[in-house]
Amino acid sequence: MAKYSKLEVIQTMKSTGMVPVFYDSDPEVAINVLKACYEGGVRAFEFTNRGDFAQEVFAQLVGYANANLPGMILGVGSIVDPATAALYLQLGANFVVGPLFNPEIAPICNRRLVPYCPGCGSVSEVGAAQQAGCDVCKVFPGDVLGPKFVKGLRAPMPWSQIMVTGGVKPEEENLAGWFGAGVTCVGMGSNLFPKDVIKAGEWHKITELCRNSLELIAKVRK
Repeated sequence: MAKYSKLEVIQTMKSTGMVPVFYDSDPEVAINVLKACYEGGVRAFEFTNRGDFAQEVFAQLVGYANANLPGMILGVGSIVDPATAALYLQLGANFVVGPLFNPEIAPICNRRLVPYCPGCGSVSEVGAAQQAGCDVCKVFPGDVLGPKFVKGLRAPMPWSQIMVTGGVKPEEENLAGWFGAGVTCVGMGSNLFPKDVIKAGEWHKITELCRNSLELIAKVRK
């Protein structure tokens, strides 16, 4: 069951401006990464459903966060069907993200008042998702669609709250492009979690990357 309300989740996404996106099959690695992100100022974290028994790792993350990381909001990503969404909601997911928009997932999340952030690649998909009750829509893949897509979408639909994933880098020029186009927040994966850093267990470097990214976001928003 979700610990945080829908309003709290969306406000946290908006206020921090960044949602790290991460997956590892090793619970110890995942917990260390989650803790490193928290220490860097992250308050909304997406663990992706990308491997066998990923739900078991997620359950451990939720337990750890609830006991040790006050204010850390955990959600699940890479969800493409309603059954999997329901499974993660039962494990405590506070938001559900997908690479695509599946209208059958929306009622599952709406019933629990949990944000569903579907992946959308067209203005029509964003419109359909909003009609289904999705407050925040994910523009994906961002590296293909680009900031101009977001800016063009929000011209006739300025109420749209957009999360973009793919093509987001912890660099001022890149972030300025996305936030200048009007995104609500960005999802960032591999650029926050270099493979060599994960392998070496240099968790402090992840903390630094998160802290620097959040500082850049605050700067480009001014």
